[in-house]
Amino acid sequence: MSLNPAREMEPVDRSWNLDDVPVGGSEDFWLPMGESYTGIRLQIPIRVLRGTQPGPTVGMTAALHGDEINGTGAIRELAVPGRLKPVRGTLIMVPVLNVASFDRHSRYLPDRRDLNRSFPGSPSGSSAARVAHEIFRSIVRHCDYLIDLHTAAVRRTNYPQVRADMSNPTVAAMATAFGTEVIVDCTGVPGTLRREATKIGCPTIILEGGEVWKVEPTIVDVAVRGIENVLRHLNVIDGEIVQPDKQVTLTRTSWVRAEYGGFLNFHVRPGDVVTAGQPLATNTDLLGGELPGAEPLVSPFAGVVIGMTTIPSVAPGQPVCHIGRMRAKDERNELRQNRKGDETLESRTVEDLSSNVRVVQP
Repeated sequence: MSLNPAREMEPVDRSWNLDDVPVGGSEDFWLPMGESYTGIRLQIPIRVLRGTQPGPTVGMTAALHGDEINGTGAIRELAVPGRLKPVRGTLIMVPVLNVASFDRHSRYLPDRRDLNRSFPGSPSGSSAARVAHEIFRSIVRHCDYLIDLHTAAVRRTNYPQVRADMSNPTVAAMATAFGTEVIVDCTGVPGTLRREATKIGCPTIILEGGEVWKVEPTIVDVAVRGIENVLRHLNVIDGEIVQPDKQVTLTRTSWVRAEYGGFLNFHVRPGDVVTAGQPLATNTDLLGGELPGAEPLVSPFAGVVIGMTTIPSVAPGQPVCHIGRMRAKDERNELRQNRKGDETLESRTVEDLSSNVRVVQP
């Protein structure tokens, strides 16, 4: 018996082999992923669930940026024994992909690199490249499909949105099935997990929703519903796909940035549908007075607020609102209509995210 009680609680080192998982069963694995500055081995926790019939292998990952843990909350909920039972195929569940950054409550690795710009990585490269290589080799290449869960960056929040390369039919079908109101059509920048995994034949989508350092109930609900929808679409589990009444695909987005310093009065919430020229925020001084010569920030086009800052004090050039363009008036009205009442997940999400910003009339 170890003299150190904490040592008894350490996970048992398990070799990573899908064939070890019995048909209809589950197994937990701990994938070695480098070492800390103290020489302690870092390990990624993985739960594998296997159905009773043949089917695809679907991966779900979270905390690729270590401070983005809404997805961790969603995967933990789905990982509860008996909660999710694949009928066909195999599920690979990774609640924390970037353990080194997770331990530091940080977006970045200890070498100050962004892991989500380092794929597919290299076994002899930088620390980030080596971690990316091992994730790609040991997790991504096992998967036929992948769902990666993210949040906004620090001091921002995102209205739930799937980001996907809609020119890829398989990816587009996954994105649509996930069931967010908003889909952002983009390929992702080189080095991102989504782009590089799709490139090698593992169609991948990501969910962006909520803030860092939080597990927000409605964002978790959106993620859980979306993952189950995709699994139904892929015939891994049975059941009907649950989707909002209205779904839009955005091909253009733009950040509206502060032109002046000061303290903002916000006029919109995450998820709000806006018109061209609609006021988004007004700069004020610390006593609440409008700054001389400072014009209100306005939307450059009609669309939907897919992200915004959660900190009201700004300097010139800092991002305030992220707007996704929607050309069709009917489409915007349908999206507004989908928020009527309190019974939909979408309307609850708008209300929950708006609790992080104080909205006043312009």
